[in-house]
This record gives sequence, C-alpha cells and structure tokens, in this order.
Amino acid sequence: MNFLWCLLMLLMIIVRVVDAVNDGGVLQDCTETRCGPEGPAIRFPFRLKGRQPIYCGFRGFDLSCTGDNRTMLEIPSSSAKLFVYDINYRSHAIGLRHSDYCLPREFFYSNGSSPSFEFVGHASLFNCPPSTVRDKYFKSPDGYRCMARLTPCHGNHIYAVLGEDYSVDDCPIHEMPLVSCTKVHDYTSDPAYISEIKTRYIDGLKLHWSIPACEHCEEMSKTCRFTHQIDQVECIDVSKGHNLGRTALKIIGISAFCLVLIAMGPTIYYVYTSNKMEKENCLRIERFLDDYRAMKPSRYSYADIKRITSQFKEKLGQGSYGTVFKGKLSSELLVAVKILNNSNEKGEDFINEVGTMCQIHHVNVVRLVGFCADGFIRALVYEYLPNGSLQNFLSSADNKNSFLGWNTLQDIALGIAKGIEYLHQGCDQRILHFDIKPHNVLLDQDFTPKVSDFGLAKFCAKDQSAISMTTARGTMGYIAPEVFSRNFGNVSYKSDVYSFGILLLEMVGGRKNFKVMEDSTSQVYFPEWIYNLLEQGNDLRIHIGDDEADVTIARKLAIVGLWCIQWHPIDRPSMKDVVQMLEREGNNLAMPPNPFANT
Repeated sequence: MNFLWCLLMLLMIIVRVVDAVNDGGVLQDCTETRCGPEGPAIRFPFRLKGRQPIYCGFRGFDLSCTGDNRTMLEIPSSSAKLFVYDINYRSHAIGLRHSDYCLPREFFYSNGSSPSFEFVGHASLFNCPPSTVRDKYFKSPDGYRCMARLTPCHGNHIYAVLGEDYSVDDCPIHEMPLVSCTKVHDYTSDPAYISEIKTRYIDGLKLHWSIPACEHCEEMSKTCRFTHQIDQVECIDVSKGHNLGRTALKIIGISAFCLVLIAMGPTIYYVYTSNKMEKENCLRIERFLDDYRAMKPSRYSYADIKRITSQFKEKLGQGSYGTVFKGKLSSELLVAVKILNNSNEKGEDFINEVGTMCQIHHVNVVRLVGFCADGFIRALVYEYLPNGSLQNFLSSADNKNSFLGWNTLQDIALGIAKGIEYLHQGCDQRILHFDIKPHNVLLDQDFTPKVSDFGLAKFCAKDQSAISMTTARGTMGYIAPEVFSRNFGNVSYKSDVYSFGILLLEMVGGRKNFKVMEDSTSQVYFPEWIYNLLEQGNDLRIHIGDDEADVTIARKLAIVGLWCIQWHPIDRPSMKDVVQMLEREGNNLAMPPNPFANT
C-alpha cells in the first residue's frame, strides 16, 4: 500500500509539472514573432495564424505570412488582400497596402456593432451605375490612389473617395470619374485618431483598433495574453516562462528518474532482501552448527569439497533437493557428496539433515561423515554405499538378471523397518521422515539397507499424537491420505508407516508391474489387486519358483504392506509392530481389513 501511495503521489506531481510546462509552452507560443526580417513585429492583440494558438490574439486580429514573407491581415468577411507594413502598438494603428484597392466595407460601415478596425481620416462614399466607373481606383498625378471600390468588388458599386486630410492637388475630386454617381455617406473617423497621423501613406491607408490596451503590461516588461473570459487580457512574465520551462524540465527529469526507481523498487528490494536473508540464513546456520559442535561431524570448505569430488567428476544422481557426486577422503574411505539446491530460502533442508543425522547412530540409517557451509554453498558428505538405491533393484521375480531374491528382499524390508522404528522410538525426540521411498533407501556392499535423505524430516515429542503442517510433504504416490486431508485423521508418525507400506508392495510386485497397474485406467489399483488375490486365496501371479518359502515371504510382505496402507492412521500398526510382523512366520499373519472397501 505504501508503494502504491508513493506512486500515486509521484504521478500527481508529474501531472502538475506537466501543466507547468504547458504554461511555459504557452508563453513561448505567444512571444513576439515576424513573417520576415523586415516585417512588422507581431504580438498581442495580433497572432500569427498557423504558428500561434488562438489565445495569443484577439478575435479577428489574425495575421498570416505569404510565400514571399509578407505579412497579410485576414478579414473573415472579405476577400480583399491587405498587406501590413507597419503596426504601432502604442497608438493602436496599423498601416496597410492593398493589392487591387478593393477595401472591406467594415472599415466604413459599423452596422450597429463595434468594428475591429476603423479607417483613419475622411472619406465620401458614392453609389455609381455599373458602367460609369471602369477602374476600381483613380490615381493622382504622383501615383497616389484616391478611390477604391468596397467589397465585394464584383457586382457592388459603392466607392470610397479620400477626402479632406489629403491634398486637393493630390486627389482632385473634379477629375475623378464620378459622373452619374450619387453621394450616399460622408465618413469621418474620430479626430483623436486623425491627430495621430504624422505622415501621409503613399499607396496605403491607416486603420485604428480599439480593444483593451497592453501598455500597462509593457511598462512591467510583460506580454499580453487572452484570459478565459471574453475580451479580457492578462500580463504574463515571459522570462519567468523561460525559467519555468527549464525548471519544469528538470523536475520532470527528476520525477522520471524517481518513477524508474519506484518501478524497479520491487526488484531492487527483492535482491536486497534476498541477499540480506541469505546472510541471515548463513548466520543462523552457523549458530545452529555451534549448538551441535559436540556431536557434529567434520566440517569442510568448498575448496575441500571440490578436492574430495575431483572437481565434481563423477555424478551419482540428482533429485529435487540436490545433486550427489562420488568422492574420496582417502584411498580406503569413499563418500557421497550431496550439493544442496537453494530451493529452501531459510536453509531448512540443510539444518534438518545435519540436525537429524547428528543425533542418529543406527546400522540402518546412513551415516553423515561431514558437511560444508561455505557462504551460500551447502553440502552434505555421507558414507558411500556402492549398491546405490533400492529403486535400482525393484524388479519382478520374472527378471532373473536384477531380482535380488525373496530372502534378500525380506532382510531389506526388515532393515528398513528397524531404521524407521529407531527414528520413531530410539532418539530423544521422535523423528518423522516424511519421504520414505525406494529412492531414499541406500544399499551397502552386503545389501544392508540404510534410510537416507532427511531434508523433509520433522521432530516431535514421543507423546505427541499429532503434528501441524502447513503444506504437504513427501513424494506423490507415497504420501499418506491425512497429509492431504484431515478427514482421514491427524498427521503423525503413522504417515511414515503408510509410505513404508507402499514401498513393501512395490518390493512384492516389482517396480514395472506396480507402475503399469497404477497408471492404467483400465486396470484396478495395484495394491487393491494384490488384496483381492490374497483374499481369494490365489497365487500372487508373480513367478516365484518352486520354493514354498518364497511364496510365504512374498505373501507376508504383501500382508504387512496392506496393513500399513490402511486409510485411517488409527488402523495402521506402529513401526515396532511392523518389525514384529516381519520377524514372525508368514502363515501366522492375519489379513487386514479391506482398505478399499469404501473408496
């Protein structure tokens, strides 16, 4: 939430800054400009159409640039072309030249409204018949145009004749072609406007505008700009606009940088916290190892591990928790080195194994020779067992090449049961393995089984009937039902019993047969298939041979396995009872209840 709030606040700041930049841009857009080097300066109330926004000038005060960089005044209701050669912003006067002396009638007729521009001087308006005046204008001897037709120039016969402010010698009215013409109006502009005329404009005319002045702005070295209200202007500090733009750009740059930091914040935070957490885990592991100093095996550096494994030359196997390499401590002592993955951020896999193995001394549990906790590198050094895992030897009796024989399988099953029973009862605290499977049972040169891989192990008191778990532990196919759903009962040491039962049934049926029956949708579930055969008194349909003792062993292993996989933990035997059942004569074992009757 704090991250989202900071991001929202930064976005609001950026929006305000962008608005400020836009204001700065407005000031830049409304600064003084020209069409050409010799052209008049263009500023408020005029604007240069096509280059400046509409708010830079007053309505009807639009100027444009021609192709030859001349400045032209645009009159919306007129087609006349009026070229601007002078603008006097103090006297509000604009000097114009015309292309064909066709003048807009708005200069002389206000029609009851206030015109934007007024003609400065005196003029008489004449209404002439169509063929009376053949030229649109009349020139004086010195070339000055004394008469002009009012727009529209075609089909309209109103002419303006310049009057008293100009010399009669220049514009002799008696020489003008005004025969049959009738005077309709005498026009005289405000005397104050006329007094402002200091020179005579040859081939041109002077106009006056009367809108809010900008002298007060100019006195403060500011420029005018339209406000949001009609016909009102405001004074703007242009230099402030320049500085505002530069400052705003800096703020935008800083804000953008901050936004990038915020966007990358989670990644930076993750890297930082991960590194911090890893360092804390290393410290946590060091403290743990100090607590077990009296019992702990040898400690090796990462350099020692590389030397022991000959730079990880021979790989023995790989699982979800690490990779195992063959190593040599001396010419007589071979070891298996497991390099742990960093899948568990808190190093629980490492702590579980070391903490558990330091307390275990049993013939059927693998022996921890040493360990490595060098920075982020964690490794476990075990005794080397040349025959590998039990999984390599799980084949049916039909496969004579890899089948170990029923007596050996019975010894292995009994050894595994004794190892698990020791974990449950032989230590100060009960150790629950939670990952009993053929892959985690190693065999030495005499095929003595040893339980290994305590990465998922959990401690509990011997009188504790249930333990709490937030997530399921173990390997699919070997996990007890209550680990998934508390409807079957509480999680306890009986969960290991269930996994051992599945392992026994695999030993009976062989890994290949077990998987085929388990994965087939057209066949019954393999443990249920075995139960049905035993209940009907049939042969297990596994080639055993002529020795009746082998049949008895296979039947005994199957019955014990079925007792162990009862759905409800309360119906399963303890590992102490399992050991006794495996040591008993096979014919003396009773069939368990059908665990599949209600499934």
